[in-house]
Amino acid sequence: MNPAIETHRLLDLMPASGRMFAKIVSQPSSSKVIDTPFPVPWKRDRLILINFDYWQELSQPQRDLLLLRTVCWQLEIRWFKLDVYQGLGLAGLVATAVEVAQGDAVGIVAAGSLTAIALNQIWRQNQSTASELAADEAAIAVAQRRGYDEVEAAKALVSAMKAVSELEGRAGLSFTELVRYQNLRAIAGVSGVTVPESLRQEG
Repeated sequence: MNPAIETHRLLDLMPASGRMFAKIVSQPSSSKVIDTPFPVPWKRDRLILINFDYWQELSQPQRDLLLLRTVCWQLEIRWFKLDVYQGLGLAGLVATAVEVAQGDAVGIVAAGSLTAIALNQIWRQNQSTASELAADEAAIAVAQRRGYDEVEAAKALVSAMKAVSELEGRAGLSFTELVRYQNLRAIAGVSGVTVPESLRQEG
């Protein structure tokens, strides 16, 4: 596999919103097939690290869905959407700046603590099982606009998860991956067991 040719193909596969910031980087020394650092608000580029030696062992549908799933997970990370925690974080940052300017040590600690709590909650929301399920389902929706049907896309992602675990030499899937696996099997119509609604509302 030529990494440059595959990278160009994957960029074409991405939704336009992902193509604006995603940057695919060859990572031959990585123990993971595909990985992405947690996006931070002060960096525009969102890296997608691929070990192309492992990558070439996957079928094209598996590669397509893994890439789309990674990009869709990145798109789910929104530091500046308007909700209570983002509002608290912004208020905390402003308050911290004011207290620093005034030299109020107690105020600095209080405002800084508010900021830290809010930002930690945002991070936890973006790492939740609910956000992982949303990324899978968004990837399937994008894949349907790329010529896949829903069942085909879900099956490709299910098989990709198993293949990646084997290529990376892991003993099995993590808890969150098992939840995702079950949800994808339900979408693919090979299991009647759905994911509890409580996991979808986790955050």
